[in-house]
Amino acid sequence: MNVLKATRLNKHFDGVVAAEAVSIDIAAGERVGLIGSNGAGKTTFVNMITGYLKPDAGAIEFDGTDIAALGPREIMRLGVARSFQVPQLCAEMRVIDNMIVAAACGGEALSFWRPAQTDGARARAVQLLERFALAGHAGRRVAELPGGVRKLLDIAMALTRRPRLLLLDEPTSGVSVEEKFPMMDTVMAGIEGEAAGEAGEAGSAGTAVLFVEHDMEIVMRYASRVVAFYSGRILADGAPAAVLADADVRRHVTGGLK
Repeated sequence: MNVLKATRLNKHFDGVVAAEAVSIDIAAGERVGLIGSNGAGKTTFVNMITGYLKPDAGAIEFDGTDIAALGPREIMRLGVARSFQVPQLCAEMRVIDNMIVAAACGGEALSFWRPAQTDGARARAVQLLERFALAGHAGRRVAELPGGVRKLLDIAMALTRRPRLLLLDEPTSGVSVEEKFPMMDTVMAGIEGEAAGEAGEAGSAGTAVLFVEHDMEIVMRYASRVVAFYSGRILADGAPAAVLADADVRRHVTGGLK
């Protein structure tokens, strides 16, 4: 079952083609890596899916609902979450407080008359901190955390809303070579833990993950499918080994790297 169906999306900026006839379907629980050089159209696609940009033409359906004209908040409430290349965190707040605010935002609308610090929000925050190996940092200020831990926190916060689709923008950017695999292992284990926790209640196949990544080792290890972009178009879409061996992908995206 597809959670996302993007059909023939087009987007131009002053004559520059950012997306042309882009069509991508993503199934529940799928792990899709999005690759391409800078300016290839990856971020434009993600921005259209999350409501930060409106396509000039084409259709976007999420769980059968047309979302092409909706804004980011409306799309988030439907079940699409996103983490950014630069983590969007409150640096002077503690880790647990960042999580509690995110958990509160995922429930009822916030109000000056309703506290964010509720038993439900705290329980959800603690649950995710444990799943992402962050419980030991709960009382620390975000400003004190190393880059890899901030990335994990940003992703954990995105999951407080129990999304059906999670978009990760370069999750290993700024993370050391030694840390990148352990960090991604933690991310995927945390997401799988969410799927296992929800399966009994919803019978869900789990959260689908679409991640933009320039590190081909990460793509090969963690993606079940790869979509390669070039000049606003899709060059290849399929199994990681097949896509990375494609002649056009090697010429325009990986530069011959394996």
